This record gives sequence, structure tokens and C-alpha cells, in this order.
Amino acid sequence: VQLVESGGGLVQPGGSLRLSCTASGFTFSSYVMKWFRQAPGKERELVATITGTGDNTNYADSVKGRATISRDNAKNTVYLQMNRLVPEDTAVYYCNVFYFFLNYWGQGTQVTVSS
Repeated sequence: VQLVESGGGLVQPGGSLRLSCTASGFTFSSYVMKWFRQAPGKERELVATITGTGDNTNYADSVKGRATISRDNAKNTVYLQMNRLVPEDTAVYYCNVFYFFLNYWGQGTQVTVSS
């Protein structure tokens, strides 16, 4: 199983970013995918979840209304669109899959919200 995130960067408050995570090594469309984030000195936080078909999504209260998780099963890719970013969104963002009783993580992509 391999997960590779991309799309992070430096963005001004109020801006937007779209994060991508490309997966391999498992039947992507059969698995729930999640985005987590971890800010310096804080625990890793679940941000958003999407089912295998993409029909159901869930969000942390901290991003609800500003984030959209989606997936393209033909491309084995899950996305996280983040809008109206605030400095508190600064973190390393990770995608995650729970596969055969193990959690798999990508290397993470840094998002920094600062003027």
C-alpha cells in the first residue's frame, strides 16, 4: 500500500488549496479514505472521511462548510478542497486508509496559512 499526498503550500488567510492523495497497492474503490492533519505540538486530527463510492462524507467541526472531500476512483485519488483558510489550518495533512487491520499513511503535505 502506498499513499502519496501533494498540493500543499503557503497560502494567505482566506485562500484555497486542493490537496491530492494518490493510492496504490489495494482496490481503492472498496475502501473508506480519510484526511488527517497534525499541527505542531498537537495530536493528529481527523479532518474528513469519504466512503468507497463517494456517496457519504463526514467532516470535523473545525472545517465543516470550508472543506470538501472527494474521490476519483478511476484515478485512485482522493482530494481535499479547503476554502477560506485560516492560520489554524496550518498543519501537515495526511491521507489514510485502514486496510487489513492496519493504518497506512502517506508522507504528508505541509499547508501553511500566513500573511
